[in-house]
Amino acid sequence: MSLPREDTAVLAARWRDGVLLKRDVFSIVERGRFRIDGDEVDGVLRRLDEVPWWSLGLALHLFSRERRALERARNLDVGPKLLWSGRRALVRGFIDGVALHLAKPRGDLAYFRSAKQALHRLHRAGICHNDLAKEQNWLVGRNGRAYLTDFQLAACFPRRNWLFRVAAYEDLRHMLKHKRSYAPEALTPKERKILARKSLVASVWLKTGKKVYQAITRGLFNFRDREGGGKRLVNDAPVLADLIRRNPAVRDIAIVAFADRRSGVGLYAFVEADQVSLEKELHDQLAAAKGAKPPEHIQVVQALPRDAAGQPRTEILQLVAMNQLDLIEPMMHSDEDRAFLRDILDSRKNLRDRFNFEADLPST
Repeated sequence: MSLPREDTAVLAARWRDGVLLKRDVFSIVERGRFRIDGDEVDGVLRRLDEVPWWSLGLALHLFSRERRALERARNLDVGPKLLWSGRRALVRGFIDGVALHLAKPRGDLAYFRSAKQALHRLHRAGICHNDLAKEQNWLVGRNGRAYLTDFQLAACFPRRNWLFRVAAYEDLRHMLKHKRSYAPEALTPKERKILARKSLVASVWLKTGKKVYQAITRGLFNFRDREGGGKRLVNDAPVLADLIRRNPAVRDIAIVAFADRRSGVGLYAFVEADQVSLEKELHDQLAAAKGAKPPEHIQVVQALPRDAAGQPRTEILQLVAMNQLDLIEPMMHSDEDRAFLRDILDSRKNLRDRFNFEADLPST
């Protein structure tokens, strides 16, 4: 299925392709640049031209909800601005920030204050997001503020009726769950009460509607979403990691997902070892196992970036795999971190889907 002629004409004249961010049965999302008022600005394009026929109806419904919510929230400064919308494509502004599950703002009280303020502005405009349980729908801006993204499930209310109040309450409760994960000591007694009490609608949904939803999305649509990684990250990555660890030359491994133009979701394995030649050997071993499809990319590194607890910093590695290099700099804490990461960046494998987003990292 192709885009309507008028959508194609606008994008051909004003959109410059960039990095693929996500591809599923509901849309393709990519980052690039959009010409508006004579200038080029960073933007994010959602298009429905490669959506299969059996999910098109739902894809159009989600697209319509996002467009309506972005139009109403245009001047709220809580999420991306709607730059342009057509019949089956839209361009929203790019927010200079990193998803919550990548940024991990531990103990950042200012961030969660701004998150509460963002929700207040959104709700005052009669908009409920309805999908804030996902950490990837919360962004940590380069300025430290909280922003929301992915408004496909958002609802716009003409008045503050009981359904609005329920949805707004659930938006707040999901935000507080993230606050509990990253800054539990800052929860107030009132916030703890909200966390402990689901709305009746949410309780019924968890026991009934959510099971039907999961049966449809995971069964009929074969759709998984763990931090945007899909079914392969959930099911295949652990199996592949176990096979790779059996090689005696491997010290450790981290597998992350990235959007791939051909396969939808690709896997990228960062292997801690000394032998660069090990990459081909590992790929051949995984192919010979005739199990899960091998990762699209295997990169041997001298050492994986690690956090204070010694765990691999998969949030950094995922940005490398996605070629979102300009988003890495705010997550670097020292010149040693930057110099260390340069070796990984210089040898990265996913070079098909690139754009000139430059990371401000010093060369070694």
